[in-house]
Amino acid sequence: MAKKNFKELFDPKESKWGGISLPMFLAALVVVAIVVYVPFGLDKEGNPGSFLRPNFLIMFSALAVFGLLFGEIGDRIPIWNDFIGGGTILVFFMAAVFGTYHLVPEKFMEAVDVFYNKQPVNFLEMFIPALIVGSVLTVDRKTLIKSISGYIPLIVVGVFGASVCGMAVGFIFGKTPQDVMMNYVLPIMGGGTGAGAIPLSEIWSAKTGRPAGEWFGFAISILSIANIFAIICGALLKKVGEAKPSLTGNGELIIDNSKEAIRDKEVEVKPELTDTTAAFILTGILLMTAHILGELWSAFAKSHNIDFELHRLVFLILLTMFLNIANVVPDRLKAGAKRMQTFFSKHTIWILMAAVGFTTDVKEIIAAAAPSNILIALAIVLGAVGLIMLVARKMKFYPIEAAITAGLCMANRGGAGDVAVLGAADRMDLISFAQISSRIGGAMMLVFGSVLFSIFAS
Repeated sequence: MAKKNFKELFDPKESKWGGISLPMFLAALVVVAIVVYVPFGLDKEGNPGSFLRPNFLIMFSALAVFGLLFGEIGDRIPIWNDFIGGGTILVFFMAAVFGTYHLVPEKFMEAVDVFYNKQPVNFLEMFIPALIVGSVLTVDRKTLIKSISGYIPLIVVGVFGASVCGMAVGFIFGKTPQDVMMNYVLPIMGGGTGAGAIPLSEIWSAKTGRPAGEWFGFAISILSIANIFAIICGALLKKVGEAKPSLTGNGELIIDNSKEAIRDKEVEVKPELTDTTAAFILTGILLMTAHILGELWSAFAKSHNIDFELHRLVFLILLTMFLNIANVVPDRLKAGAKRMQTFFSKHTIWILMAAVGFTTDVKEIIAAAAPSNILIALAIVLGAVGLIMLVARKMKFYPIEAAITAGLCMANRGGAGDVAVLGAADRMDLISFAQISSRIGGAMMLVFGSVLFSIFAS
């Protein structure tokens, strides 16, 4: 494949801006700028209004134009593209700068927040389920069974490596092992923000009697730093895999006894549009079912005083695994699911990264950017990656893919962090394993955190 260059990007005869030509993209950019920045009329509260209508299509297109602007440029910056993560990471950072320093109006930020992670839109809840169902349904049944038996122990290995390295560097800066475990390892390896840092802060508050924000403020800053290291490390592991082919399965995680990769089952049937539509509907039905099971579990846990959360995406993974193992989904529907997954993973990633970036506060990262905190966070990420790579082959996993999924996808900000890490590593097809790390691994860390806080928090 020919390497991307800036010359083709600014050639009017080329269609390198998301499949459209430069003149058409510039016209789209002007329209988006008018919608976002130009004041018009008054809103319902009598405040200055705008042309912006925060519905799904408008926000999808506006974020797409922003993503294409910085994504295509980022993919052509030599060092940035080779080692940092290319367009995906540049979109994220530029959106974060725009959002943090108020370079876009507040109304646009509110619309992005709704589009990205709030009802009734919540694009993330469409993006991740589509990737999960599409990837899990097309994984070979033997691969699925082997992952269940071996992948969870791999996560435990990563947490152990992160803990040891974090405590070692923390000792240099005069921090106790319990301090490192409670305030650094737990937030970094806890499954993200919503399913990790927030419930952990509530557990901490219940044990100490102090405000949850007291623990959460530092935790989210440390997690933000570690998330960046995880993304950068994902890009670097991609380069390591290219330099050392023996360490990677080129997107495949599991090795069989003959040392050959167990590859995802390629559905030979060419899907029709109706097959893709059916797969999308199936994804929605499965998410509904997962939500029901999640609510029932929550009610059961509360009534029986069980301090153990199970996110609905955990149930979505389990349901999809069951359908695959039971072999009840027709090949045409599996082919449609694969096509659906490809659309979201390949063609909407910059849209999501723009949304994630706009909702990320750069000041959170700057606030915790003391040398000691940075080095401890780095040690935790590298500790998880390093130990996993050392033992991966003995556990029948490829080192690169194992480190990315069981290591880096534990040490990031949950679902959005998984997307960023996998995007930087060019391993988006491993989203199902990433979600196992974030959700099931994160649930395990909640239990671990409850024990730690009970013993050491005061």
